[in-house]
Amino acid sequence: MPATNWKEAIKPLLKKYKGTQHPLAYKNVYQLVVMVVLSAQDADRHINQIAPDLFKAIPNMAALSKASDDLIMSFIAKVRNSSSKLKWLKEIAATVKKDANIPQTLEELTALPGIGRKSANVILREAGKPAEGVIVDLHVVRVAPRLGIATGTDPKKIEKQIMDVLPQKDWDAGMAISFLGRETCRPTNPQCETCVMNTACAWYAQNN
Repeated sequence: MPATNWKEAIKPLLKKYKGTQHPLAYKNVYQLVVMVVLSAQDADRHINQIAPDLFKAIPNMAALSKASDDLIMSFIAKVRNSSSKLKWLKEIAATVKKDANIPQTLEELTALPGIGRKSANVILREAGKPAEGVIVDLHVVRVAPRLGIATGTDPKKIEKQIMDVLPQKDWDAGMAISFLGRETCRPTNPQCETCVMNTACAWYAQNN
């Protein structure tokens, strides 16, 4: 079987999800940063539920830098790993101080506590900045090897493999693969017949 030309094969997926906002229901970059930190190892829908009250009380980075631990914790207590996330948010606010100072590069974002490559790539995408990497979340870790565009389970290695086979302008493929995993390429009973990637998918070729 010849090697897949991913530059061409990925086009229907990029077209399907072009411009689709991340499932976190943020209203500005400050909210996005806070919600990305809170969503690690937790569900986006859970963070969306607590966000309105949190941001009503703590509307910006300046307010976050002045907020007491007790006030912040009153909103995030049920978030997974809340004590560490409280610490990270306080440190981010102390460093950034105001919304206008929120970093806009991968290097600066990943220097902040609680923000790894995946989170930084999400923030850059949603802020409309050029991609510096590929978003690899738990859906991409599962779906990318199924498609055959990457192998293994290490997010950093999967990210590099995708970056190696696609031009930088197509690095939004990570978010597109994540949407595919959420909607179509489910862990069980994937909807292969209606999937825009079934002609290029290694798993589909092996199972049909």
